[in-house]
Amino acid sequence: MTPLKRLTDILFAAALAIVLAPVLLVTGLAILGMDGRPIFYISDRAKGMGRTFRLVKFRTMRPDPTDSGASGGHKASRITRSGSFLRKSRLDEVPQLWNIIKGDMSFVGPRPPLAVYVERFPDIYSNVLKSRPGVTGLASIYFHAHEEFLLANCKTPAENEHIYQTRCIPRKAHLDLLYARNRNFCFDVWLMLATVFKSLR
Repeated sequence: MTPLKRLTDILFAAALAIVLAPVLLVTGLAILGMDGRPIFYISDRAKGMGRTFRLVKFRTMRPDPTDSGASGGHKASRITRSGSFLRKSRLDEVPQLWNIIKGDMSFVGPRPPLAVYVERFPDIYSNVLKSRPGVTGLASIYFHAHEEFLLANCKTPAENEHIYQTRCIPRKAHLDLLYARNRNFCFDVWLMLATVFKSLR
């Protein structure tokens, strides 16, 4: 990560945190009132080979101590009353401003994977995670909807994992590496704007 990108991340994240403070407060209170505690979902994610951090999002699913792996149709029944809206609007991602300020993430980059996938596919993620993980990115914009479509009808964790590992991870990695080869300040701005307009649409 270049010093300019890091400085831009810090300044923009701090400014957004101030501007969106009322949204964060109202969203947190809505989750508390509609679905109870916890308000936040915290997940250990990889930011490099052998390096993890705690990603923070608004909670959109009922807690399950046995939960593991990527989300798919087999987890749909756990989505909370507020969770569907939060996911569609991407408001569940806003708390990741804290991860950006801390330096765990950037605004733009590959989505941070679960450590278990990094362990299973080191050849893929050793290259993908040369870029700092991001809230959004090329794969998030152009593959996220298709990933949801592929996983939506999965009835079991085994089926979900098979499709995610064989069809989703390689395609997302291809887009993440394409971003890494072409990244620059203007490309990052374009991807951020594309994310905003996609969420609004």
